[in-house]
Amino acid sequence: MLDKELLAFGQKFHGHKCPAMPMGLRVGLAAMEKLGVEHAPDGQLEAILELDEEHCATCFADGIQVATGCTYGKGNIKRLGYGKWGLTLVDKKTKRAIRVVAKAEAMMKSKQSEFMEQRKSGIPASQVPAEVADPLVEMVSNTPDELLLNIGEVFTKELKEAAHTFESVVCDQCGEMVVERNARLKGGKVLCIPCSGYKD
Repeated sequence: MLDKELLAFGQKFHGHKCPAMPMGLRVGLAAMEKLGVEHAPDGQLEAILELDEEHCATCFADGIQVATGCTYGKGNIKRLGYGKWGLTLVDKKTKRAIRVVAKAEAMMKSKQSEFMEQRKSGIPASQVPAEVADPLVEMVSNTPDELLLNIGEVFTKELKEAAHTFESVVCDQCGEMVVERNARLKGGKVLCIPCSGYKD
């Protein structure tokens, strides 16, 4: 069962009511509980999401960020591009990991709902009436874990640790700051990728 304050914060962060963001909250919280870890203020945890881009219910990722503290800004969340609503959460210190995924039956209830019909018709999620969105949010928030989630067993996972770089330069053409490893040399000038004309 989701804490109402956490749900409210998640909805404010996310921007609208929908079932996928609270599903991300539930998945993230279940993974943390199974690992015995807390919300990460820094990079203690890594979240590996199985989402792809531009498909339904990617709002799931915002719930994961709110629950776990793994964020795109901290660089401790990755997207695998599988098009699935799964999370592998890794405790970097102990190398212990857990995979949690939303049950297909629970996801199907959302997909076969009036909420999803309105979304498919082009109505933005923020404009779906509360009487349509709220029952789905309640369902995801209050359904017991065993009916909502598949929670795997703890296993060991090694991660490639990349140190944050603090080195940067100024592009000779646009005058904007660029991380040094992303700068390119062209015609004796130090350029950012867009100014260099290179693809990467």
